[in-house]
Amino acid sequence: MKEKNIILNHIDPLALWGINNQHFEKISKAFPDLKMVLRGDEIQVSGSVASIARFEKKLEKLVKASGHKKNDNHWVDDILENGEQSVTKNDQKGFILTDATGKPIRAFTVNQIKLVENSAVNDLVFAVGPAGSGKTYTAIALAVKALKSRQVKRIILSRPAVEAGENLGYLPGHIKDKLDPYLQPLYDALQDMIPSKMLKDYFEERIIEIAPLAYMRGRTLDNAFVILDEAQNATLGQLKMFLTRMGRSARFIVTGDLTQIDLPRKTDSGLTSTLKMLEDIEGISIVHFQECDIIRHKLVKFIVQAFETKTEK
Repeated sequence: MKEKNIILNHIDPLALWGINNQHFEKISKAFPDLKMVLRGDEIQVSGSVASIARFEKKLEKLVKASGHKKNDNHWVDDILENGEQSVTKNDQKGFILTDATGKPIRAFTVNQIKLVENSAVNDLVFAVGPAGSGKTYTAIALAVKALKSRQVKRIILSRPAVEAGENLGYLPGHIKDKLDPYLQPLYDALQDMIPSKMLKDYFEERIIEIAPLAYMRGRTLDNAFVILDEAQNATLGQLKMFLTRMGRSARFIVTGDLTQIDLPRKTDSGLTSTLKMLEDIEGISIVHFQECDIIRHKLVKFIVQAFETKTEK
């Protein structure tokens, strides 16, 4: 057992420890094997040498972060949960962020890495390709990373509310209950990447918003990372409406699979026309995913191939 006094010079105690020391309480709970006593600009810690060393590294990150203005109340949680994750050189190229359990989320395939790289230099990126190729998951990971690094203030995820059989009006419950089944894949990805309590807070504070495409009309989406998923089920007019919502400090990713159009007539899909119209505009990138990018069960790749062959015949 070792005891150490750590003196913190030139800090704003309120910014670092929070109102009524609420941040300090979170920090203490994150290190249950240490005993901590706070005295103004000095903190006394008791515990093993290894635990104190881990705490000092984390404290250094917390002190540095407390000197900046925060756009939300979760910066302490972010650092406590993710600030210590290390990435090896082999993982660095495809690394995006760590998930809710602390494991790294990476872009594995050539086109997933291309999506990551293109999103860094283009404000609008289209990711088009087959099911299971990681388009949506990679896009959401990029959005969460941008939010956590405070490049944007919020995330907005959208989908056309198009289904293959049932009508929204006949589903039970309120509007949220009717829409949730269509937006569930987006919830699933977010739950992988953000701890449940923090994710709930983000939804309540509208830092993260999930909405059907129809709800985008009339809005200006600024200082946000915006993803439109399943864009093959949007008409040309809907895509124009969505893309013109783009605010000055926004980043957009549009994902779609042209082999899975659920509209009454496949010709109603506006994605193909949109891609042709925008492909040569500077600042817009199109990433074409292929069967080789499919990372679900190994059978998915063969299922996709079989359906494509049948369709061609």
